[in-house]
Amino acid sequence: MDSSSSEESASDRENSSGEVPESNSKSLFSEGEKVLAYHGPRIYEAKVQKAEFRKNEYRYFVHYLGWNKNWDEWVGMDRLMKHTKENVLKKQALNKKVGVDKNTKSGRSAQAKSKSPADAKVAKEEMKNNDAKVTKEEMKNNVAKGKKRRADSGIEDNPVEEKLINIQIPSTLRQRLVDDWEFITQQNKLIKLPRSPTVDGILNKYLEYWSKKDGLMTDAVGEILKGLRYYFDKALPGLLLYKTERQQYNEAISDNVSPSSIYGAEHLLRLFVKLPELLEYVKIEEETLIRLQQNLLDFLKFLQDNEGTFFLDAYDDHLVTEESG
Repeated sequence: MDSSSSEESASDRENSSGEVPESNSKSLFSEGEKVLAYHGPRIYEAKVQKAEFRKNEYRYFVHYLGWNKNWDEWVGMDRLMKHTKENVLKKQALNKKVGVDKNTKSGRSAQAKSKSPADAKVAKEEMKNNDAKVTKEEMKNNVAKGKKRRADSGIEDNPVEEKLINIQIPSTLRQRLVDDWEFITQQNKLIKLPRSPTVDGILNKYLEYWSKKDGLMTDAVGEILKGLRYYFDKALPGLLLYKTERQQYNEAISDNVSPSSIYGAEHLLRLFVKLPELLEYVKIEEETLIRLQQNLLDFLKFLQDNEGTFFLDAYDDHLVTEESG
């Protein structure tokens, strides 16, 4: 079964009449129904939010139970199964085969503790250690210092009340995150460093692209890119690396070398999974938040349009020798 995610375009919605021929009048799944859904190589519990007839077939808008709503998406009938005892056993068998951790007594996988499927792969428990906490505190303090005009309220005292920025990662890039997790954690591979283009190179290419698109906004976009570079350099060691990548990081990064000059698109994409969580510590005006969100979505579209240039399709084998200590 094709497990890749798919998204409905605006033209699809406009071109579909919504009229259901009598021969197809009965939908296999109903709104509010609990189902099992394929996402990548795994099966997840989900709930049907909407059901619509489009282009001679039913499409379903599903929410993956236990995951961030950013992962809600339209899927076809071939991605869904009825939530039966037989299919639950099929789910458990498949997930076990592809390496899902089932050591929780509650019956939910360890991945369900994260906010989204990509979160589970980019930010496992091994990443939520003391280094991550120190990195977050350092970010909060530095952000406050960098925003002098908001010196009195630069850090949110009660993050729960602050709206999280909503970053919709395109489906093809989400699949990149899944593949990235598979390469590193399941196949014991590494990304060869230094990457080309680097994060710095990608940010510069985007600024060039934007200056041609809208020269009047270049300075504002440049400031956003500086912020992305800052967050990337600070977040990488504590939040964006898997355990097997840490030795490589220690060998590649020295005091006078920034991660953004060594790492590339694969690690930069991981940052976008964590950005909503990181930005909740910063008090941002609603109008500014909307503009920031639009710019970040445009940047992700830029990454998607240049996937073939920016991303690797294969990683290197991770060879650990006795002399590498």
